[in-house]
Amino acid sequence: MRPPPDAKAGTPLARLRAQLRTHGLGACMVPSADPHLSEYLPGHWQGRRWLSGFDGSAGTLLVGLEQAELWVDSRYWEQAERQLESSGIAMRRALPGEPGAALESLCRLAGPQAPVAADGDVLSVAALRQLQAVCEAGGHPLRTDLDLLAGVWEGRPALPAEPIAALPAGVQGHERADRLALLRARLQALGADGHFISSLDDIAWLLGLRGSDVPYNPVFLAHLLIGPEDATLFVDAARMPADVQQSLRADGIALAPYGDAKRALGAIAPGSRLLIDPRRVTASHLQALPPGLEPVLATSPCVLMKSRKSAEEAAAIRHTMVQDGLALVEFFAGLEQQLQHGPAPTELDIDAAITAARVRRPGFKGASFATIAAFNANGAMPHYVATAAAHARIEGDGLLLIDSGGQYEGGTTDITRMVAVGTPSHAQRRDCTLVLKGLIALSTLQFPQGTRAPMIDAVARAPLWREGIDYGHGTGHGVGWFLNVHEGPQSISVRGDAGEDSALQPGMVTSVEPGIYRPGRWGVRIENLLLACPAGESAFGQFLAFETLTLCPIDLDCLCLDLLTPEELRWLNRYHATVREALLPGLAEPAQAGARQWLLDRTQPVLL
Repeated sequence: MRPPPDAKAGTPLARLRAQLRTHGLGACMVPSADPHLSEYLPGHWQGRRWLSGFDGSAGTLLVGLEQAELWVDSRYWEQAERQLESSGIAMRRALPGEPGAALESLCRLAGPQAPVAADGDVLSVAALRQLQAVCEAGGHPLRTDLDLLAGVWEGRPALPAEPIAALPAGVQGHERADRLALLRARLQALGADGHFISSLDDIAWLLGLRGSDVPYNPVFLAHLLIGPEDATLFVDAARMPADVQQSLRADGIALAPYGDAKRALGAIAPGSRLLIDPRRVTASHLQALPPGLEPVLATSPCVLMKSRKSAEEAAAIRHTMVQDGLALVEFFAGLEQQLQHGPAPTELDIDAAITAARVRRPGFKGASFATIAAFNANGAMPHYVATAAAHARIEGDGLLLIDSGGQYEGGTTDITRMVAVGTPSHAQRRDCTLVLKGLIALSTLQFPQGTRAPMIDAVARAPLWREGIDYGHGTGHGVGWFLNVHEGPQSISVRGDAGEDSALQPGMVTSVEPGIYRPGRWGVRIENLLLACPAGESAFGQFLAFETLTLCPIDLDCLCLDLLTPEELRWLNRYHATVREALLPGLAEPAQAGARQWLLDRTQPVLL
């Protein structure tokens, strides 16, 4: 009988199982999370990846003494199956509407009434409550005070130590003191006199600071404790210039070591009313509060405040979209020449070329997420990322999906375009056309202000549903202003929470990205970013509409134009006219003649 894959001493799973035995545990959970519940993690907290080899951005690893499982949603099923092969870890499908399935499996792996563990430093308050309920029902003691990786992960990456910088005065349209005053007013309305914040993008937005501690997100490791008149920022002060420290002090913000947050929470006066967002604060920080202090549990006001972009932020985003659009035109013009005349590029070449084009634009700071360049069958995996060990060469006939984005001083971009390679089949072009119909339908929607974002998801899906087609991910997510590419509170998803926090408001920037995925064959997604804008008032109240921010042509060679209605064709012509008008002035140099001609060719109006 062949020994299990981790039988060799020293493998990550073997070391972790030794820790389980040392502490008398039957199983443990390793989520994709850090003490700030970030989407993208500093290397120090990428234990799930180190243990399993699965490098997707989301997933939960369960490790028992004999078996291990990785639970991932539909975006990662194919990727996980491939990357877990021969690992001894079984892939499990996390399905919508079944949030407790993985937790029940954790208890099953542990064995009858055996103790289980999950590090409270990387577990949200909401997740802790779910886990506690499942463990209590099964009679499993739960430990949240252990970082099991600390004793087994040799060469674990250190905490980031990059510099922290302040944004220029005025670029947000409001200053730090104004934001703090507005936050305190909203806390008072919620019955709180203080607020503990761990979410890094909220801290960066509120304080007008930026860093580079987390891949793709310009944020820095910190916690923030807001009081009625003062505040404490828990951060490595050595990373912050003296003038920034001075400006923080002028606004009543003291600095304390990063690791002191829990100690400060434990010293809060028992009668205080501290607001904690249970979806954005870890269990260990909640447990650090003194006995008898009942926190106010509610969504952080910062989430809604930062999602509503100011007029100055919106103007900066429009300028950023011009810069990003120029980079994309240069890239796509070069790609077309390479596809026609060779040599055939690989998916890795696409990533390098699109990044190089953005690097040449002013204000570019880095990618906003890992570029997805997926040819034909690889496009059927929504979060596919090519690697040196597994990637495709782009040659023959088919569809190339490119999903990419940039971080600029004036905003964050996220765009997906389809590229016709050779001669796509009629079926492929039909899928692209159906997806475009969904994009157009939602882009042109007018709706009452305050409509819950999940309620409009069906508008983008309707053209696909009519054909018996659906996709497993949400249609759109909020996007930050020179911050995280995924931001709340709005989420356009049929499976999203339609609570009050999800209401669409003026100034929100949201992606719209319907798709079709045919495993083993091809995938289609087309994505623009939209700005919610006032659309007038009637006897029925205030209405909103969307302004399309993204500036890049849509490849007509991927479409069946005869399937588009006259109104959809008019939208396409108007969009391409807008793109041409915005980008053409930036392509006046002789060296840009090729990109200029490509833009002119790709934005010619379609005859109705």
